[in-house]
Amino acid sequence: MSSTSQASQRIKALLDENSFVEIGARVTARSTDFNLKQTETPSDGVVTGYGVIDGNLVYVYSQDAGVLGGSVGEMHAKKIARLYDLALKTGSPVIGLIDSAGMRLQEATDALNAFGEIYSKQVDASGVIPQITAIFGSCGGGLALIPTLTDFTFMEQTKAKLFVNSPNALEGNYTDKCDTASAQFQSAKAGIVDVVADEDSIYAEIRSLVSMLPSNNEDSDSYEECTDDLNRLCENLDGAIADAALALRQISDNGIFFETKRSYAKEMVTGFIRLNGATVGAVANRTAVFDENGEAKEKFEPVLTAHGCEKAAAFIEFCDAFDIPVLTLTNVTGYAATTCEERNIAKNAAKLIYAYANATVPQVNVITGKALGSAYVVMDSRAVGADVTICWPDAEIGTMEADMAAKIICDGKSAEETAACADEYSRLQNSAESAARRGYVDEIVEPADTRKYIIGAFEMLFTKREERPAKKHGTV
Repeated sequence: MSSTSQASQRIKALLDENSFVEIGARVTARSTDFNLKQTETPSDGVVTGYGVIDGNLVYVYSQDAGVLGGSVGEMHAKKIARLYDLALKTGSPVIGLIDSAGMRLQEATDALNAFGEIYSKQVDASGVIPQITAIFGSCGGGLALIPTLTDFTFMEQTKAKLFVNSPNALEGNYTDKCDTASAQFQSAKAGIVDVVADEDSIYAEIRSLVSMLPSNNEDSDSYEECTDDLNRLCENLDGAIADAALALRQISDNGIFFETKRSYAKEMVTGFIRLNGATVGAVANRTAVFDENGEAKEKFEPVLTAHGCEKAAAFIEFCDAFDIPVLTLTNVTGYAATTCEERNIAKNAAKLIYAYANATVPQVNVITGKALGSAYVVMDSRAVGADVTICWPDAEIGTMEADMAAKIICDGKSAEETAACADEYSRLQNSAESAARRGYVDEIVEPADTRKYIIGAFEMLFTKREERPAKKHGTV
């Protein structure tokens, strides 16, 4: 298979069979410096066009590493920019398949301007149409900003490289010590990549994601006929809630869940589910990752972390931009307490508050465990943004753990008096019932009934309209 056919084959593997139509196939490089005139540049190193995924129109470009390394020059960039123009006019997603040596040095300032043109189009499209990038080869230097300007990024697990500076260019580092360009690093440490997989799996994952997303910010076409029972009980949901990814699958129609940023800040789960056929964004605290045998292979404290807040805030902003309702599953007792966390936790928790409070889409919060202190307020409390708050019977809502509060209130008293105070505090201040009496909880439901109550809440909120104060944009 030639590299040219590889670029085209990647598109064909992604799209519905025989649906791809190429645009700009005869475009070649215009520059003649450094003997480029003698070099064949078919399609100028990028195949562009349109097709469908499950009948949904999408625009796709695929870089050809066999033509000058797939490097980005003037005409290469114009083809991608042209694709964005069409996508914006028709309100359809753009998918970029990256395999490139980066900037075309022979074209110098023309290549620099070319990068700027692509960046500008991506900014124009942000919040208007979904943008997806899949990296199959090299994506370095200025090219690395392209996936980070898109909404979702996929990365091939062995051959793909994503970097601004190569690992060997970092002082004190080299590839074998820490491969900062690897899919593992960029997904788990940098938090740029949503899904790491082999090439065939990436095509399936992108198709799954596209089928759940609206085509643009004005079309509510992310619906499908619901074949699941709307009143289905979620048996043993309370046993799975520690791993919120598993719990969300139980709640969702037919177990559908597309998790985003899967390897990054695992203590916070984000992704898309379906409820009554509609796509819903989900944000949830997680305290464990279970393996196929139901054993906890990773455990986390029920606290907010800087990375977790950052991850959730960006996801909520995407959902709000595309009018996707947001479900939150809350189980949090405070903030991560380390020197490293202290550098960013306040700033990133503020971003999460801003994302929830600024969102105008329907918001439902389910308190599954503990909701304590200001960390609970951040997790879409009634005051911040939740339209409906649902609570499990054994949930705790309050300022702090009852035994800690009792130690403060009963300072200097006997152990028996302190214990009695803790019991009273738990009943009067920390229980689901006490929060419901004060109007902070709308419904107390059994865990097994969670799905049907959430569906009912979102159906009630379907026509929600909410305005924000007039301003150009916020600054958080």
